[in-house]
Amino acid sequence: MKLFELLKDIPHTVIKGTVLREITALTYDSRRAVEGCVFVCVSGALWDAHTFIPEAIRQGAVAVIVEKDVVVEAVARKRDVTEEAVTWEQAEAVAEDVTVIRVGNTRHALALMSAAWFGYPAEKLITIGVTGTKGKTTTTYMIKSILEKVGLRVGVIGTIEVLIDGESIPSVNTTPESYDLQEYFSRMVAAGIQVVVMEVSSQGLMLHRVSGFTFDYGIFTNLEPDHIGGHEHKDFEDYKYCKSLLFQQCKVGILNSDSPYFPEMLKNHTCRVETFGYGEEAELRASAATLLRLPGIVGVRYHLSGLIDMDVTVNVPGKFSVYNSLAAIALCLHFGAGESAISKALLDVRVRGRIELIPVSKEYTLMIDYAHNAMALRSLLFTLREYRPNRLVCMFGCGGDRDRNRRFEMGEASARLSDLTVVTSDNPRFEEPERIMEDILDGVKQADGAYVTIEDRRDAIAYCVHNGQPGDIIVLAGKGHEEYQEIHGVKYPMDERRLIADILATEAEKEPGESGKGERYGSI
Repeated sequence: MKLFELLKDIPHTVIKGTVLREITALTYDSRRAVEGCVFVCVSGALWDAHTFIPEAIRQGAVAVIVEKDVVVEAVARKRDVTEEAVTWEQAEAVAEDVTVIRVGNTRHALALMSAAWFGYPAEKLITIGVTGTKGKTTTTYMIKSILEKVGLRVGVIGTIEVLIDGESIPSVNTTPESYDLQEYFSRMVAAGIQVVVMEVSSQGLMLHRVSGFTFDYGIFTNLEPDHIGGHEHKDFEDYKYCKSLLFQQCKVGILNSDSPYFPEMLKNHTCRVETFGYGEEAELRASAATLLRLPGIVGVRYHLSGLIDMDVTVNVPGKFSVYNSLAAIALCLHFGAGESAISKALLDVRVRGRIELIPVSKEYTLMIDYAHNAMALRSLLFTLREYRPNRLVCMFGCGGDRDRNRRFEMGEASARLSDLTVVTSDNPRFEEPERIMEDILDGVKQADGAYVTIEDRRDAIAYCVHNGQPGDIIVLAGKGHEEYQEIHGVKYPMDERRLIADILATEAEKEPGESGKGERYGSI
């Protein structure tokens, strides 16, 4: 492919070289540069890709796409020009074989170039984007479940995994970088996938990861303050704005009209708007919602009216599941989904690591959830409290080399909302687990909650499994879909589902750990 073909939709300036040259590959990672490739200098929060231009050229890059003047010095230094400041003429003399293109935003350029490189695969798929603070993952899997009942072949891109024709690819980001996203789209087209449903994060929108195509459908679930500060969003206003960008990039927007931020999501929107919620103005309305707890089911039941009239049972706990399922149903009605397909799909839906029920005992309920910050843990425990368990037991740890405040906050949240907190290890990374657990306990003790500490996560799970009481709800929080534990830079295999199966198989009951306030319960 010629370079000018990749640049045809991008305003650009040719600083040096020619756009008529043949390009063998497109990359934004200098380590993946190959002979004849074009290197796009995409900068992150912690690094500046412009500094890797010499490496990319050394490995064969014949063109670089930049948004900064620093490229002049970088190219010159690669060619052994030692002056601290060089002119473009000097750079020409030592790097005459490298084309340099200046654009306004390299992330946006990468997205458009990637779409062109893979032959605009999104145009050959029906694309569905789901955004919101919570519920994105669950909603995408609900949509997948319903559409597959209708007979469609569905791909998924999200926090847990990328699913292509039965192949599961672990995710690094909720929304992949634009090049990777377009590559996934291309693979889906080749595999005969008809519909792709994906999670669209605020970061994905802000960083142009989903630029270069228009979604057929965009969905908004809800909004709460999150991802603010550090290397994410400068404030809540910026977070809201970035979320709203989806509705300037889709043909049909399906939104939760009960959200107080509903009007802000539609600011400057360009799509046709549809709504769901409890309110009378919603086009798809829920009413008479009740919690449902039966053997094998912790869910919710409600009546649906408006665009379709039916009773709905969702095998996912919490009233927020009403909103997630409303979003999924509103979307799937566009594909001819009827009452039978909707009912079966929502009763069968399972989301790995998201309030995932693990069948262990008919006496109590055990589940795995990804809640790994205070906001998510509070929401989860509030939801489970509504089911009036005999006791609510929460086991969790916190990751090392991360904000210590998260540990205090999660400890206090668990102590206030659960009957027993089991403090254990998560991904200690380069910290000692004991120190992390001590920080968590500082938060637990603020609420004077009952607790036990068990450093080894397998032993902590065994403690919960072997000592559950009738009517308990026990949640193993923090790991969710993850299948590893990271210790001193090494990721060791650790899937909580396998640990539970092994614990049940051994029948060996263990009760390690020291007790705090938990002593008043004896064994849990």
